Parts: sequence; C-alpha cells; structure tokens
Amino acid sequence: MSAIGVAALAAAFILIVYHRKIVEEWHFFRTRRSEWYAKMWKNWGEPFVVAAVLAVLIRTFLLGPYKIPTGSMRPTFLEGDRIFVDKISYRFGELKRGDIVVFKYPEEPKKDFVKRLAGLPGDRIEIRDGKLVINGGEMNRAPFSKNYYYNNNEWPYGKEGQVIVVPDQEYFVLGDNSAASLDSRKWGFVPQKNLVGRAFFIWWPPKRVQLSE
Repeated sequence: MSAIGVAALAAAFILIVYHRKIVEEWHFFRTRRSEWYAKMWKNWGEPFVVAAVLAVLIRTFLLGPYKIPTGSMRPTFLEGDRIFVDKISYRFGELKRGDIVVFKYPEEPKKDFVKRLAGLPGDRIEIRDGKLVINGGEMNRAPFSKNYYYNNNEWPYGKEGQVIVVPDQEYFVLGDNSAASLDSRKWGFVPQKNLVGRAFFIWWPPKRVQLSE
C-alpha cells in the first residue's frame, strides 16, 4: 500500500473513532467561538509556551547538547558523537584538571570547541617526550597517561623544551588526539569567561552511549 493510502486509512480511522468529538468541537467553535479559543489556549497554548520556555532555560543555563565535528578528541569522542554538556556545575564548583570542557574558541567566539583541561591558572606546563609535565611532575595517571602529546616548534606554545606559565583566570587545553588537534599549543589560553561547561555524557549514537571521562 502506498503512503497516500496509509494516510487515507489513518484519517478515516480517526474520523470514525472521534466523529462525535469532532462534531461537538465544531459546534462549540461555531456557536461560542471566544470560549473555544480560550479553551484551546488553556489546554494547548499555555502548556506549549511553558514547555518552550523551560527548554530554552535548560539549554541555556543547565544542560546543552553538542555534536563532535572532528577527531581531535579521539578516542574519547568520535566524529558525529552527540554529547551533553553540564553548564551549571562550574558556576558553583571549581574546574578540575582532566575535565573535558566546551568553550568559546578565543579566536572566533561564535565557534564552540571541546578539549581536555590540562593547565589551571599558575600552572607550569611542558610537553616532554610525549608526556604532559605540570609543575615539574609527569602526569602518569589517566586520563593524561593514555595520550601521547606532540611538540610543534612552529607553534607559539608547543615548542620542545618550552615551559609555559598559565596566566591568571585562563586555562591551557589539549586534545586527546594530539597529532590532529589545534589546541592551546597553537593559539594559547582559554579565558575563564569563555567556558561553557563540562562534557559528561555521550547520548548518540546508541552504541556509543556512555559517561565521558
């Protein structure tokens, strides 16, 4: 059966089942139109507006969905992964080294980037022999121990043997897939005001559903 045929059968079924209700509503509309409009607003308009406002508030201030566009965070995030970002915890708590953060790209704030938080304000950062070294100590625990970090002598903050001091109220971020990530090694630091939130959950595709870490 064609799609048109299925739609016609569905319409006929609705007319049969709800015939009396449809006739009553039509009569109500014809004879007491202002009351009908008021009822429709109360039953449908108000709930829709409330739901829309709540959705906007939740997305703006509490929880936001984002799509991963590149492979800079492989294997933690893959291209096409859809994630949820917690936008509220940073308003009441401190950032933690190792968090996966979403932020406004400092050189083009209309773009959102996702990277791993490596350096906090005042930290001394060095990339040495593929390892991340912070304040003189090698990060030999997960999540940093799972990744190999590359130096790049053509980038301002990625040179071999270079020790970088993270400025106050700014952060140093790195992609887990260091070989394919344009991060703080190239363009510098993320101001605190640019932080959007913490990525914590992959919700799509179904086979990838998991907490991110």
